[in-house]
Amino acid sequence: MGADANAVLQLGLAAALADGACTPQERAQLESVARSLGVDPSALPASGAALPPNLGQVFDSPDARRAAYELAVAVCNADGAANDAEMRFLVELRAKLGLADASVAAVEREAGALAAAPIGAATDAPKPGAADDLILQQAVLAGALELLPQSLATMAIIPLQLRLVYLIGKAQGQQLDAAQAKDLLAALGIGAAAQVVDGVARKLIGGIARGVFGRVLGGVTGGVAGAATGAATSFATTYALGHAATQYYGQGRTLSSADLQALFQRLVGEAKALYPTVRTKIEEQARTLDLQQLIRSFTAGA
Repeated sequence: MGADANAVLQLGLAAALADGACTPQERAQLESVARSLGVDPSALPASGAALPPNLGQVFDSPDARRAAYELAVAVCNADGAANDAEMRFLVELRAKLGLADASVAAVEREAGALAAAPIGAATDAPKPGAADDLILQQAVLAGALELLPQSLATMAIIPLQLRLVYLIGKAQGQQLDAAQAKDLLAALGIGAAAQVVDGVARKLIGGIARGVFGRVLGGVTGGVAGAATGAATSFATTYALGHAATQYYGQGRTLSSADLQALFQRLVGEAKALYPTVRTKIEEQARTLDLQQLIRSFTAGA
């Protein structure tokens, strides 16, 4: 892995640790992300976060510095609005990158709104027999978001997944709040920060924003291995989450943690086998997806 790609991932991992409250499960997820992207997990700090050295040398253009900061903002807000420790981390990063507050105000505002987005969607819960269609639709949308170049597109997958759990639970007669929906994701090993680090790092390292160390490419770049992997992973995770939630709530939350995780892994396998049949649909949706409109729909009423 080149020095620039390594710095992207190190920055994402540092942002994920910036809240100072990383659980063993979350750390294991981050270490898995590091390994999958070619970074030695032992390089992660024991606690807290340290900014990678020589940031100015690696992120040496205005577009690169902004992309780096957007990555950190998305990760810090992935599992809820940035806390005081994360805000201090972002202030330090902003200073080291030489970014003016006004130049990043919009992305900070949108990330904060996504982090606070209510999970109670205006959409009605799916009727009996319609849940499968909803799950497939949302899984395709999650995959399409991974093909967009913006860091906030990956971050938007988190409220999408939480709303899907909410709607599935509602269809099964369960009234859920955000904490309960997050608990299910955690039980399945779906870490918000790890998802965002993985997705955004793949975009930057894999090439969907290949010109970030000179110029940022807009739109959807076809044939990029990193982005394609991220799209497949997000599709499979969201698909498996929806069907696992259907069975979990349909059985009155009686599945044990071990059974729930085994069910989820089996469903992930099914989703990966399904992915080639929906890949074209995901790519087509990404070409016409309006991220700002989607963010507005998520944050309405927040």
